[in-house]
Amino acid sequence: EGQLVESGGGMVQPGGSLRLSCAASGFTFSTWDMCWVRQAPGKGPEWVSIIGPSGAIAYYIDSIKGRFTISRDNAKNTVYLQMNNLRPEDTALYYCARGRPVLDWGQGTQVTVSS
Repeated sequence: EGQLVESGGGMVQPGGSLRLSCAASGFTFSTWDMCWVRQAPGKGPEWVSIIGPSGAIAYYIDSIKGRFTISRDNAKNTVYLQMNNLRPEDTALYYCARGRPVLDWGQGTQVTVSS
């Protein structure tokens, strides 16, 4: 019922940084958990990070703790994922999603980490 549009992906060398954005519309953004999910070719989806409605609470998988930061700006209906010190194993299509359980998915933005 909502729409999510990701942007900010690209190709970067190991150790580089990218900032992903997800613009949301069609629902009351500030009342929902928002998530980032990634999927590498031939593999299933992997949950990366979740942020609570106000942005006060956030969770990360161990492999990205200390490297990625999730944030949100409810006034702009946007959630972000700042990715630093990227590794080749971070290569995937990154999606944002609404809710637990998930109600909406974006189209995804590709992140490729390669030398």
